[in-house]
Amino acid sequence: MSCSEKNNESSGQKSDEKIIGKPELKLESDVMTPEVLWSFGRLSDVQVSPDEKTLLFGITYYDIAEDKGNRELYTMPAESGDMKQITKTAKGEYNAVWSKDGKNIYFISSTDNGMQMFKMNADGSNRKQISNIDGGITGFKLSPDQTKILYTKEVDLVEKVVDVYPDLPKANARIITDMMYRHWDTWTDSYSHIFIADFKGNKLTEGIDIMKDEDYDSPLKPFGGLEEITWSPDGKTVAYTCVKKKGLAYTLSTNSDIYFYNLDTKQTVNFTKGMNGYDKAPVYSPDGSKIAWESMERDGYESDKNRLFVFDFNTKEKKNYTKNFDQNAGNLAWDAKGENIYFISDYHARFQIYKLNLASNKIKAVTQGNHNYRTVTVLSDKLITTKQSMSMPTEIFAVNNNEKETQISFVNKNILDQLQFGRVEERWVKTTDNKKMLVWVIYPPHFDANKKYPALLYCQGGPQSSVSQFWSYRWNFQMMAADGYIIVAPNRRGLPSFGQAWNEQISGDYGGQNMKDYLSAIDALKKEPFIDENRLGAVGASYGGFSVYWLAGHHDKRFKAFIAHDGIFNLEAQYTETDELWFANWDLGGAPWDKNNKIAQKSYANSPHKFVDKWDTPILVIHGGKDYRILDSQGFSAFDAAQLKGIPSKMLYFPKESHWVLKPQDGILWQREFKSWLDKWLK
Repeated sequence: MSCSEKNNESSGQKSDEKIIGKPELKLESDVMTPEVLWSFGRLSDVQVSPDEKTLLFGITYYDIAEDKGNRELYTMPAESGDMKQITKTAKGEYNAVWSKDGKNIYFISSTDNGMQMFKMNADGSNRKQISNIDGGITGFKLSPDQTKILYTKEVDLVEKVVDVYPDLPKANARIITDMMYRHWDTWTDSYSHIFIADFKGNKLTEGIDIMKDEDYDSPLKPFGGLEEITWSPDGKTVAYTCVKKKGLAYTLSTNSDIYFYNLDTKQTVNFTKGMNGYDKAPVYSPDGSKIAWESMERDGYESDKNRLFVFDFNTKEKKNYTKNFDQNAGNLAWDAKGENIYFISDYHARFQIYKLNLASNKIKAVTQGNHNYRTVTVLSDKLITTKQSMSMPTEIFAVNNNEKETQISFVNKNILDQLQFGRVEERWVKTTDNKKMLVWVIYPPHFDANKKYPALLYCQGGPQSSVSQFWSYRWNFQMMAADGYIIVAPNRRGLPSFGQAWNEQISGDYGGQNMKDYLSAIDALKKEPFIDENRLGAVGASYGGFSVYWLAGHHDKRFKAFIAHDGIFNLEAQYTETDELWFANWDLGGAPWDKNNKIAQKSYANSPHKFVDKWDTPILVIHGGKDYRILDSQGFSAFDAAQLKGIPSKMLYFPKESHWVLKPQDGILWQREFKSWLDKWLK
């Protein structure tokens, strides 16, 4: 039996399953297409070997015909060099980490009994399954000495109808008595718990549930990961992030806390008790004398300033090191001596690496340029980072002590070398209240200044999410530009990286200044001789979809076509439909039935559905059936309103997609319909 057959057998792979790998592409054109966009390799989770000589990471590739993706593991020298693929199965490998001596790699992969833990040599040989935990695990972290392991697992704590009425085993129903019964795209049928077990390297057995009988999640769903859980350097404590609230209380609060579980006493204490907003992602200093974490101040405000706190266990001092730093701080990483903390922060719609020196309390920008740094790992002589931009998917970079960056991975070089991307330009536009607003302008490839092009106003979601140098596989600016459009992407009011005041202005002012900002951006750019002001469109998703619906009733004939994806059409209905009610309470001001609440009443008076009488422009509505953040009824209501008004309209509905479009064929269909609709009305 060959090694590959052994690997397939041990991973539970069936012989008829197709292994999805890196495509060898020879493009017919130098302009991006949806199929090319879905051919890029998606690099993630870079891990540095103990001797700092080798990088371990995963790359996901998608097979359009199979309508699925697969993630494989790779290694490469930390100084740059050839990548080596060390797994090749149809199951996908995740959460890969090095053994303490660097000779082995641990990871999880799918089996008939869920995701299980595997071990293999550093070169990918001798792959063995070392766990068979009932139902599988969702992630793990080894203790510093690797004698213990924590792992996360879904625990069924939801009472079923058959438990209440055993004589009705075929009844298909849910009995709901509290809120947060579903979240983003999933029904709340289980909770993520942390288990701790002894570990000798060759077998993982069932551990102790340190959250036993608790109806809470750690990590936080739906976006939290293992960065929210960590070991203390001495291996005696597990620090984890959790919101210990249920139902209605949970849907009204963002108050997550960091808890310490002591392995000796089996006791749990709330370390951040009294801190009312999000507290998460704890990171111990190398000697364990300090712990840093990310913290928001106000309960119910998910877009509050993300602060950097440090607690000194010796002096008992708790300090906010970003008190005078009007930016967010995330992805914290200590240096080896515990003297500096590196972190990622957004400034003027770019994410850079910063360094905090604890002794001087000084913060310094380490990087500059038009890009988004996403992660940072501190080595003895450099930083290992991941970076992307509007013109480049994520790759690995090194930043040396002189702050010079060097690209060391080239996962997508073959594709990028064959493509012509449009120029990305920074503009500063004056708003109606005499502020300066950063607007990105993305030009079509092979741009000719002597021609006139149609233009798209891009409306950002969030609403508090900056139009930064991100690379997206749906709202990809280079993809839109490749379709022959100039993209106008403003960082309107309500977006971070321009100070907290700019970010917070939008709360309680939906349909207000931020909408004026949109119009300021498109009005300024449409004066350019290469933009045809008679061929303008507006597009956006989530709050961007709300923006499109709102603009449809207020644009004064500026636009000739609209596209709204997963947008809010009726704010009053949204209040009682959404899962995270804290969001509506903060951003809208409260409930629509609170007639004495002036902020709330102003918000609901600006609901897009109240201005349908002014709709007069073709609109494409897109929505996902599993979007529980903004229900599909919002999209259908908007489409029906357009139909009843006799406005040219189309509905693109994805029954199995959520607030995003994640399947390859759905994603390509999305891009084709997007282009087809705009071409029909703007070209």
